[in-house]
Amino acid sequence: MAEVELPNPKELEEIKEKVFTKRVALITAVFAVILAIAALGGNYTRKEMLLAQQQASNEWAYYQAKVIREQLYRVQKMRLEADLIERAGAMKPEARERIEALLKKMAEEEARYNIEKKEIEQSAKKLEKKRDLHRSKDPFFEYAEVLLQIAIVMSSISILAASPRVFYFACGAALLGALFALNGFFLIVPIPLFH
Repeated sequence: MAEVELPNPKELEEIKEKVFTKRVALITAVFAVILAIAALGGNYTRKEMLLAQQQASNEWAYYQAKVIREQLYRVQKMRLEADLIERAGAMKPEARERIEALLKKMAEEEARYNIEKKEIEQSAKKLEKKRDLHRSKDPFFEYAEVLLQIAIVMSSISILAASPRVFYFACGAALLGALFALNGFFLIVPIPLFH
């Protein structure tokens, strides 16, 4: 009868650990890729949020300038009206016509600035909505990054400890992190606590 060589249990254990190590290393690399995508999304969201805030602030400053100009024309119009009432009887017809023309011009300018400021206000509010949208997405990316970093560290620990339980924990953290990143991109489920 031929002699059958039984494998050494230590060698079998080493082979098993190498397979586990390779699988965990490969999956950890996938975690790192998802982390990179989440970080990219987070950076983009923060950049867009800050840009929209800056643009909204500029629009509100422009709006304020229009309000001031409108108010200046309103005050000048009121002064001219008061002058016209006060001196109407003693005024020459040419002076009266000139003041009435100025009153008309002041009223037109006041109306123009009123219309312009409303357009600017709408633009500023749109930018604020854009800012708020990105602000609501940002925390999802932050939590995704934290969870994915934890998953990578726990995967490394599972390799060192040869512990599948630690690796399963890492997979859970990575899955949760990936879901947070996905929600950061698409805002499928808004969470009020994150605002």
